Amino acid sequence: MTKVGFLHSIIRPEEKMLLAVLKERPGVEVEMIDARELVFRLGRDRFEMDVILERCLNHSRALHALILYDTAGVPCVNSAQVATICGDKLQTSAALLRHSVPQPEVRVAFTEKSALQALDELGYPAVLKPAVGSWGRLLSKVNDRDAAETILEHKTILGSYHHSIFYIQQYIEKKGRDIRSFIIGDECVAAIYRSSDHWITNTARGAKTSNCPITDELRELSLRGAKAVGGGVVALDLFETDDGLLVNEVNYTMEFRNSIGVTGVDIPGRIVDHVLRVAREGDSG
Repeated sequence: MTKVGFLHSIIRPEEKMLLAVLKERPGVEVEMIDARELVFRLGRDRFEMDVILERCLNHSRALHALILYDTAGVPCVNSAQVATICGDKLQTSAALLRHSVPQPEVRVAFTEKSALQALDELGYPAVLKPAVGSWGRLLSKVNDRDAAETILEHKTILGSYHHSIFYIQQYIEKKGRDIRSFIIGDECVAAIYRSSDHWITNTARGAKTSNCPITDELRELSLRGAKAVGGGVVALDLFETDDGLLVNEVNYTMEFRNSIGVTGVDIPGRIVDHVLRVAREGDSG
């Protein structure tokens, strides 16, 4: 019997699909673990689980839980290392750079004054992002210096952690779409176009999905990007440019409800296959 700990908070359609697949698999027992109710007893916990499948909405809870399960010797999908890197855009950019994975140009600054200088150097328009965040929230397209001064002032006054580090990215003209590819283990299993009239093409913000053929370039770059952050089950967001593809972000607890129908790929089934493989092999994936 393989025991899977299903670490969760809110149960979304993705979690329902994964649970349905797990229920159908012979010899699999699922233990539901609500991160909101967890209490860890460091050095005292004995977890009778073969693997943890992490599906939390809250990055901080997910990251710290994964660290503690990893410390206790429980394999996790994804690993604490992957969550650490993918949960922070600066760490993701640094990992991509270390592995020579092409990405948009990035500037990082820590004060309003230095951020303005960085924007002037990079050129307008540029994109200002929180280092930690998802679903396209708190993104700003900065079109000129006047807008930069206003946005930076607002972020400085707000004063939270999300606004204290200025992650500035080169603006890439997407021409209405970008690509999301799905990596599970050592395979690029599917890819979609995300199309929108808005410059933000997240499906959470209303972008439409369609199947994207997996070319050799897309497969090779997606696998390199996934390896750069530690592998496992990840989704990469990529831009198409005249000079080739660029990796924009890497997501470690991705949504996939809008990608199954258009690609014809059983993404939850493939994820469960990987989770059970990790359980057998005993190493986080």
